Parts: sequence; C-alpha cells; structure tokens
Amino acid sequence: MGEFVEWGALANVVLMGLVVGAGLPTLFALGVRALAGPGARDVDGRVLPARRLASAACFGVVVLAIVGAIAYIAAGGH
Repeated sequence: MGEFVEWGALANVVLMGLVVGAGLPTLFALGVRALAGPGARDVDGRVLPARRLASAACFGVVVLAIVGAIAYIAAGGH
C-alpha cells in the first residue's frame, strides 16, 4: 500500500486542510468574539483597546491568508 500512496503529500493536504479549513474560520470567530463578546465594552459602551487590538490581529491574519492565496493562484499555483 505504501508504494501507491504518497504519505508526505497526504500529510501536507491534511495539514493545510486543517489550517485553512478550521484555523482561519476559528481566527475570524475569535476576532468577532473579541469585538462583540461578553465584557467587550466598558461602562461607556466603547470596545476595550486590548480587545480591539486582538480582533485586528485576528482579522489581519485572515486577510493576509486570503490575499496570499489569491496571489499564489494568480501566479500559477505551482
């Protein structure tokens, strides 16, 4: 069976599927949770600076991954 399956390539596909398929949506959800979750706002109704920074970091990573994937595909995807 080992001669028919490229285990390294299979591991790469599974790893990237987990990172992109589960990791990016999780980061996006954490960013939304940081902005709108319980305790996100102070008594004046403003979002706390630490939460705003955390959400910006989460959204930034997601946007960079999307832009990087588009650039990779546009360059030929090899």
